[in-house]
Order: sequence, then structure tokens, then C-alpha cells
Amino acid sequence: MRAPSIVLSPGPLRDQIQAAKWAEEAGFASVWTTEFHHRSATVPLGAIIQATSTIGVGTAIAYAFGRTPVVLAAEIRDLDELSGGRLRFGLGTGTKRMQQDWHGLDGEHPAPRMEELLPLVRQLWRLHEGPQASEGRFYRVNVKPTVPVDPPLRPDVPLLMAGVNPRMIQAAGRVSDGLVGHPLFTASYIKSVVRPALAQGAARAGRSAPPLVGYLTCCVDDDGDVARQQAAAVIAFNSTVKTYQGIHEHHGFLGEVTAIRDAWKHGDFPGMIAAVSREMIDTIALAGTPDDVRDRYEERAAVYDDVLLWPPAFVGQDGIRRVIDTLGAAQLPTGSM
Repeated sequence: MRAPSIVLSPGPLRDQIQAAKWAEEAGFASVWTTEFHHRSATVPLGAIIQATSTIGVGTAIAYAFGRTPVVLAAEIRDLDELSGGRLRFGLGTGTKRMQQDWHGLDGEHPAPRMEELLPLVRQLWRLHEGPQASEGRFYRVNVKPTVPVDPPLRPDVPLLMAGVNPRMIQAAGRVSDGLVGHPLFTASYIKSVVRPALAQGAARAGRSAPPLVGYLTCCVDDDGDVARQQAAAVIAFNSTVKTYQGIHEHHGFLGEVTAIRDAWKHGDFPGMIAAVSREMIDTIALAGTPDDVRDRYEERAAVYDDVLLWPPAFVGQDGIRRVIDTLGAAQLPTGSM
């Protein structure tokens, strides 16, 4: 099994840079940035690249629809050059509400739009070969370089896609170089829904299924109950999003989800956390004391081709450091690496 990777939540740049250095020193395989309405994924990643030298880097994820194909291709090209070829670039759509309220888009047809976007970004990667044009359902581009264009550092950069429900996962299987799995993914959901959908999409394109690069919420504390409560808070927040309903239906967690959403409507955040059952925590997250987390790591990580450990933003630098110290190369059980 490969060494783990880590996702850094949006936050102060100095904190993200420091955490990336810790991860590199601890032997983590890669470090990934993400974004929200107040922070980008790409600018912090550029800073992290400059502050590190060997660790892989990626976005998990950057918003696909808030950028044009030309801007995406240019950003990816710059980041890959800056990193010396260490980059994997993950793209996601966000929820329909995010597309509408944050980006001013209609939020319709996200999977077909992604199926058109990723090949178009790859096409624009070849601008050094000459003009590139495309007339698609969602995108129209006609780029005729007016200055010399140097070849990119690599012939291509791995483009990953986020997906939760079968249609988007199939799109990832069809056009991406890997699926970025959601923090609510479970071993059973991956086996029964994710892997089959990924294979179906790939088969339609006449190729093998791409790898699954998955989030795993990870909370570590000397008091295991504190760590589990931290994980419960993240699970509760994610469970308010109806897009992720299928995962909970698969596991029979709809009773808990109803209680979480009722508490959410009333602004009862302690009630939301209390509604998350121990079974939900153990099924979805990796949380507990350092020994608990090390003991369960291989079992929880085995369902992914690459596992992205995700300490929630609210645990702060101390919480991130605990995850890194607990699951660094020197701390994993023999045979896990």
C-alpha cells in the first residue's frame, strides 16, 4: 500500500505551507489543496510547491465551472511547470446550489459538461502545436496563438474528477485520470456503487477504469471520544446536503440524517452532532486515539488506490500535526507501505 496523502482545508497560507512541510518530512505521498468561497486551491498550491521539493501535489478539488477552459489549461500548465511535474489536478462541480449562487451558472447537466470540459482542457494543452478550436454543447473556443507557445513540461497532466452519484462517477470513468471520492464514501458504497459505475463509464470509452483517489476524514486525539466527536461534526455538516443522500440510503442511515437536518433547520449544532450515531462514525471516518487510528488505517485505506487523509479545518494546526505524526511513514504498521 502506498504512503497516505493529506488534504489541507482552506485557511491561512502560512498554515497550509507549514502543514505541507510536515507531510513531506513525515514521508507522505502527496499534499492536496481544496477551495471554498473564500480561498482558492491553486494559489496556495503554488506556494506549497515552492516550499517543498519531493512530495506530490494536487487539487482535491478546484472548481471546474468557475473557470474557463483556457484559464484552467493555463493554470494547470503553470502549476505543473512550477512543481517539476509533481502535479495531479482534481476538478469538481460543487453542488447545484453552489454553481448557481456562487458562480452564477444554471447548475444544469453537470456530468455531460464535465465530459466535454476535460477533453477540451487536454486539447488546449497542445497550443504549442498550433490553433485549437472546438464547438461543443457547453463550450465554444477558438484560440489562435499570437505569440510563440513553448511546449508544456509534460505531454499531459493527470486530470481527476470528483463524483458522488453514479452518473458523475460514470463521467469520471469515461474521461478522467482518476475519481476523487467524497468524505462520506464508505467501503460498502465503494464496492457496490462506485467501482461498478467507474467501470461502466470507462467501458463506454473503451478503456480501463481509472484509479480511485478518496477522501478519508481523519481525526486523532489522545481522548478518542474527542476525536470521534470531531468526525461526527464533519459527518453531520456533509449530511445536510441532499446530493449525498444516496450514500446514506445505501447504509440505512436515513433516520440519523433526518434528525441531523431537523437540528440544522433550528440552528442546533450540538443536536446535529448528537444525531450522528457511533455506527456512522466508524463506517465513514477514521477517528480515535493514535493507536486506534493506526490499527484501523490499513482496513479503511485499502478501499482506495490512493487515500487522502482529511483533518477537518476546525481541528487547526495541532489536529493536522496529530494526523501527520500518527500516520507518517515511520509510524505505520510494518507491511502497510
